[in-house]
Amino acid sequence: RQTRFGSMVNTLNHVYVVDDIFRAHLLGQTHSYTARNTDTHPPVTVLWAKVQKMDDWYVAYTESLTDAALAEGVAFEFVGGGDGAMTRNEILQHIVNHGNYHRGFVGDMLYQANVTPPATDLPVFLRDGKA
Repeated sequence: RQTRFGSMVNTLNHVYVVDDIFRAHLLGQTHSYTARNTDTHPPVTVLWAKVQKMDDWYVAYTESLTDAALAEGVAFEFVGGGDGAMTRNEILQHIVNHGNYHRGFVGDMLYQANVTPPATDLPVFLRDGKA
């Protein structure tokens, strides 16, 4: 199936890259990305390990925030140029929505390849112990 990102794995790599870009924004750090994806992606097992580590970082980071911190503004520069500003809460909402969108797209590609992906619904995730 045609996809903007060339493959399922490269689509998931894009999600990781955007997560990493916004992690840097949240920390007030610079990042080395010049685009919202990389020219190549790591092997799927390496990408999966990086995603798990990134997910753990976001969980710990989110748990550390106060309501006041969630409302703080974060200024940043978009990878494609231009200034941006969002609250920490808005950034976290973006990360969740962006990842859900692209993982859903990959799930659809898997169905078209006659592979049934795991459930991605939040109620199922919560029921199954977040595993």
